[in-house]
Amino acid sequence: MSRFWSSAVRALQPYVPGEQPKLANLVKLNTNENPYGPSPRALAAMQGELSDTLRLYPDPESVRLRTAIADFFSDINLQQVFVGNGSDEVLAHAFLALLKQERPILFPDITYSFYPVYCKLYEVDYRCVPLDDNFALRVADYAQPNGGIIIANPNAPTGRALPLADIEALLKANPDSVVVVDEAYIDFGGESAVPLVNRHANLLVVQTLSKSRSLAGLRVGFAIGHPELIDGLNRVKNSFNSYPLDRLAIAGATAAIEDREWFDRTRQAVIRTRETLTKDLEMLGFEVLPSAANFVFARHPRHDAEKSALALRHRGIIVRHFRLPRIEQFLRITVGTDEQCATLIAALKEIVSV
Repeated sequence: MSRFWSSAVRALQPYVPGEQPKLANLVKLNTNENPYGPSPRALAAMQGELSDTLRLYPDPESVRLRTAIADFFSDINLQQVFVGNGSDEVLAHAFLALLKQERPILFPDITYSFYPVYCKLYEVDYRCVPLDDNFALRVADYAQPNGGIIIANPNAPTGRALPLADIEALLKANPDSVVVVDEAYIDFGGESAVPLVNRHANLLVVQTLSKSRSLAGLRVGFAIGHPELIDGLNRVKNSFNSYPLDRLAIAGATAAIEDREWFDRTRQAVIRTRETLTKDLEMLGFEVLPSAANFVFARHPRHDAEKSALALRHRGIIVRHFRLPRIEQFLRITVGTDEQCATLIAALKEIVSV
């Protein structure tokens, strides 16, 4: 530890991102990146921004992008949309602006591991609510005093999704608390909660362009909610970084949102491959949780997950393994191309046959 660190920094346990190894010919199925490239229209829009205007600050309100997002969804207006430098930044602002309350906030015991990191960073009291034995979220478990609720839907790393009726039941049961629904993977099979925004002033929906729009390298995320919630996020943003999105990001993200044909084509390709991958894993004896995401969560009753992950690595394939209670025997496998998934299955056939 550095002697110059503050006491707050000394107490932090930072989030550990997925590994980004620099190895040639790697089948990389560990960080839930989209196997297909961004919209060609998005790439062209970013190329068009490479000009002398880069000497000028970008629009601090990102009006073009927010307008495109509002137009993409039905019955949403500009004042209900917030954008940030990746959904992680949007979530961070939500923790400080909306979830830092007197009572502890609630989130599942198995979920996106950034949530407890934000809590410790901003000194937000929290309580973990266990998923059931099938790793599903039970809405009734959240009928307890709280300062707010945050859930990932579909959940990460399990991939399980709640139907919209359950999200609405959660909102109705907690009318005096903000409910943040983190929809990073929603476009691969779940039901977005955005249609509920106009009926529930306590709902904030957060999405990202990293997954279904193949722009993980661009870092763009957004939130949709009641204007009062959005105003709270803006107060934090403008006290932290008034220009979170640069000119290239605004141009590329706007074009990606507008290109619905590419969005639908590529996400449907991922969904088809996920279904094939699930069946192939089950044929090898794996238990695969129902997934509405661009990854699957699987375990084998006779093979240790950590050893299997290492065996895959030796074959040039990397997947994600979590050394955490309840899920230490699962592998999280990103849905790649058909060819990448076939390579994975061929390797696993060798591994589980031993």
